[in-house]
Amino acid sequence: MEHLFDQDWEIVSAGGATGEAFFARYQEQKLFLKRNSSPFLAVLSAEGIVPKLVWTKRIENGDVITAQHWLNGRELDPVEMEEERAAKLLKKIHSSRPLLTMLERLGKERFQPEHMLAELETGLDFELLSHPKVREALQFLQTDLPNISHDEYVVCHGDVNHNNWLLSDNNQLYLIDWDGAMIADPAIDIGLLLYWYIPEENWETWLSQYGVPMTDSLKLRMKWYVVSQTLLSIQWHKGKARFHEMNHWIEYLHSIV
Repeated sequence: MEHLFDQDWEIVSAGGATGEAFFARYQEQKLFLKRNSSPFLAVLSAEGIVPKLVWTKRIENGDVITAQHWLNGRELDPVEMEEERAAKLLKKIHSSRPLLTMLERLGKERFQPEHMLAELETGLDFELLSHPKVREALQFLQTDLPNISHDEYVVCHGDVNHNNWLLSDNNQLYLIDWDGAMIADPAIDIGLLLYWYIPEENWETWLSQYGVPMTDSLKLRMKWYVVSQTLLSIQWHKGKARFHEMNHWIEYLHSIV
């Protein structure tokens, strides 16, 4: 990475599981670098969803390096997820035709609920499948699968955790870390955000800020996807031997099913 810059630049790893992201700093200049980002990043930048893309360079080994403005800011606090600006940004993302067109050009298939159920049925290990709360949740997913069909497919982020929302020092809100982007039912993003951060008595208010009414269909679709994602989290934590977190999500599963 260093040969892209003069020697005076300081380049350090940005952490993360892939080791493909870096911070670069020289005097007042600050950049966020990533190796082999998707071309989707350029559209996210143009739409104002992520910090501005400064340049893209292909290096000798064929890797593509992207540089974005490195902004001073902070992640949203959990209580701030209830604010209108989060609802408005998520609606902007779900309504964006350029984002949808780019993902389609990249060959992204529509994510169907049948895909998620099949992944769970084959991916949950025997020990978890013998757990009564997990069995009950899986039964709910199987029973209600025919009732959650939806004809609106949009670009979804897939992980609307509060630490993926960046509020810059100039009060601009961004949603970052798009590695899990999909074309899917918007209820995937909406459901996770509401279930994790918004008291149920305030769901209708949040949805009105987003721009949709709270219908029985939306409530069922949100619940279906949150249960699915929770089961995936349980299996993931079990696979990493994070049993405290696994048990936390099993109790959470019981509370929503």
